Amino acid sequence: MPFRPNMLRKILNEGKPSFGVHQLMVDPSVTEILGHMGGIDYIEFVAEYATYDPTFLDTFCRAVGNFENLGSMIKIEQEPRMWLTQRAVDAGFESVLWTDIRTADEVNEALRHLHAETPEDKGIHGIGSRRINGYGCGIMNAQEWVQALKDVVVVLMIEKEAAMDNIDEILAIEHVDMLQFGPADYSISVGKPGQMGDPGVQAKHREMIEKALKAGKHPRVEAASVDVIQDYWDMGVRHFCVGWDRKVITEWTSKNSADWKKFLEKNLG
Repeated sequence: MPFRPNMLRKILNEGKPSFGVHQLMVDPSVTEILGHMGGIDYIEFVAEYATYDPTFLDTFCRAVGNFENLGSMIKIEQEPRMWLTQRAVDAGFESVLWTDIRTADEVNEALRHLHAETPEDKGIHGIGSRRINGYGCGIMNAQEWVQALKDVVVVLMIEKEAAMDNIDEILAIEHVDMLQFGPADYSISVGKPGQMGDPGVQAKHREMIEKALKAGKHPRVEAASVDVIQDYWDMGVRHFCVGWDRKVITEWTSKNSADWKKFLEKNLG
């Protein structure tokens, strides 16, 4: 039998909203702390911005596996997208978030590397002795492995002008489950670096959400806190990833160091 059902796939199949958090720190104790907090559907390991080795992919998934209803996602950069996709899902990641997408052809090529090389799936992902199938020791049979790859939730970053130009073709691809707009990279791609709040950039964000919903796909939004997601909820967005571990530490340290300075000024004169 597989280690367990794909948690995020289960949520999507049941039509429920999802709530995730970002992890950049390469420490399984952080993963476990987040899991113990409860109320989280999945943890996104932001591999694109982390410094790690392949061993941590297995370690992260083991830590997630301690919690029955907790899922996992990995954010994979442009290159080596194909190698990391296979290593990540074979480590046990239940969802992949591919960055820097520009065309439907890029998505289809990435899917070929995700899917098994069956007549139906037409992928090029070969089975190996990795964690997902019990290291080749018979814990998961080949058919279960093929199905596990089909169940992987595919999320795309729409963060380039070219991606919005090709959004209809991208949305027509069957195994695209979720899309997220990236205003930082998008603003750069249209010659407005740093202008994430530009009306034109935000209009494209709304356009992506509307097109995704119309196509039967799931838009996802990153947010600093739950306090700012109401407008997106009213638009029909039901999937959110909120908060970054590094930013929480930065904000806590900044506030408390400022308070310490005030304390010293008060008590030392």
